[in-house]
Amino acid sequence: MAAKYLLAIDAGTTSNRVALLDKEGSILRMVQQELHQSFPHDGWVEEDGMEIWQIVLELIREIMRTADLQDSDIAAIGMANQRETTLVWSRESGKPVYPAIVWQCRRT
Repeated sequence: MAAKYLLAIDAGTTSNRVALLDKEGSILRMVQQELHQSFPHDGWVEEDGMEIWQIVLELIREIMRTADLQDSDIAAIGMANQRETTLVWSRESGKPVYPAIVWQCRRT
């Protein structure tokens, strides 16, 4: 059977969402989880890159489990993220070098 579903990932400012769509673009399911922001200095806004990644993984697993889907059922995955938020990953460790600097932060 050919893959017939799409996954959409929205890595937003205050939450992550994952939606399951059919090939016509109708939303069949959507799950969401809030993100935690930190404010280490006046005007600074940061997020934990590993938290962002783990939440996206959890939401994908939840969609796949509740819809009883296999990886082969997914034809494509699309992603949107938050404006100019900056997050740098280490090639060696696979972990963020520093917390994400959120677009609301005065440093960007």
